[in-house]
Amino acid sequence: MSTIYRLHADELTVEFLEFLKEMYHNKNIEISICETTTREPDETTYLLAHPANRSRLLSAIENVQQPGNRVIIDLDNLE
Repeated sequence: MSTIYRLHADELTVEFLEFLKEMYHNKNIEISICETTTREPDETTYLLAHPANRSRLLSAIENVQQPGNRVIIDLDNLE
């Protein structure tokens, strides 16, 4: 699993670190830091800006909101 958190250095808090510790409890993680000159729009904003992607994403959201369409997977049992 890979996750990118984009934030200003002044937004780093003890609570954020505690969140990371809870989120990745008992797992090895790698933290990479790079300086950015501008804040890029997040992936969702980027995808929603294109009409075809927007339609597909909104349709997927509606699909997921139907309880019968959900599949629950226990990540701890994946190989």
